[in-house]
Amino acid sequence: MGNRGEKIDFNLYLITDRKQAHGRDLLDVIEDALKGGVKAVQLREKYLSGRELFELAKDLRAITKIYKAKLFINDRVDIAIAVNADGVHLGQTSFSVVDARKLLGSKKLIGVSTHSMQEALKAEKQGADFITLGPVFYTESKARYGKPLGIEKLKEAVNAVHIPVFAIGGMKLKNIKEVMAAGVNGVAMISEVIKAKNPKVMVRNLLEEIQ
Repeated sequence: MGNRGEKIDFNLYLITDRKQAHGRDLLDVIEDALKGGVKAVQLREKYLSGRELFELAKDLRAITKIYKAKLFINDRVDIAIAVNADGVHLGQTSFSVVDARKLLGSKKLIGVSTHSMQEALKAEKQGADFITLGPVFYTESKARYGKPLGIEKLKEAVNAVHIPVFAIGGMKLKNIKEVMAAGVNGVAMISEVIKAKNPKVMVRNLLEEIQ
């Protein structure tokens, strides 16, 4: 994996969605998760204005620093630079990895959302540090990306690329062991943590399954 993989020192990748926080303040939910041991958070709030996103990113950067966790910003390379995030997470319609790298420099991390073997290989070729791949199982938020990949396709992709792969889509406490057995670096999730009554306890349980 070389030193690229070594920079990815987390195996639970938490993605934000304040709409799933059931009226709780998103920062409180994230801090709870960080107390449970989350080491990487992706700020992904598609419905906020640039200013709102920037303010939230600043607050989140402060909290993640306290817990020595990495912060990634979805899509917005400018905001990632402005708050000195650890990197960005790019979708298939975002900046290319190559262009993002020019802006961010070599020290920052770039993750890419992929939904097929083809997209996974392309992201690696362009210089992504890691990818999320899914949906592995059915999940409403990822339904538009087509049929779930399933564990076998996940395994194939993990064997084909040489950068860390995080499984995404329908990740639940009950299926983590099966997913980890496919050889992934870890799992990326939203609802299982954000919706949890007690995110701290949920994260601890998830990390136990992942280990």
